Amino acid sequence: MGEVSIEQIKELRKKTSAPIGFCREALEKSDGDLKKALDHLRQKGANILEKRAQKESREGIIEAYIHPHKKIGVLLELLCETDFVARNEEFINLAHDLAMQIAATAPSNKKELLSQPFIKDESIKIADLINEKIAKLGENIQIGQFVRYQIG
Repeated sequence: MGEVSIEQIKELRKKTSAPIGFCREALEKSDGDLKKALDHLRQKGANILEKRAQKESREGIIEAYIHPHKKIGVLLELLCETDFVARNEEFINLAHDLAMQIAATAPSNKKELLSQPFIKDESIKIADLINEKIAKLGENIQIGQFVRYQIG
């Protein structure tokens, strides 16, 4: 395991939003190779997801999104394990992004929503976006119910 610079850690953190300690560990285990470090973080995230999947999501928030033209509205239930995470800015931003996604793409159900490319970054699917937040926040996150209204 080689030494890694703070710049390498910052770069990996910027790309992944993973905790600094995770970034340092991934870079050290991959001898500073960014691509290998990304793979290491994905695997670590998958392990966290597997552990969290069994946890029940009883907390969360209801996000309301109204399109600026006032013709489309969405109500979304986003669930997590604790009230602490439900109040976290990243969780709240995720709920907002998901509500905008629903407004923009009109999925008919959760399965369809999860398989869609994210409107803000089409290189990632909604399921992967949620999985990234699960890995980062350390809690199971589930989409509950959602409804989309449209006039006209």
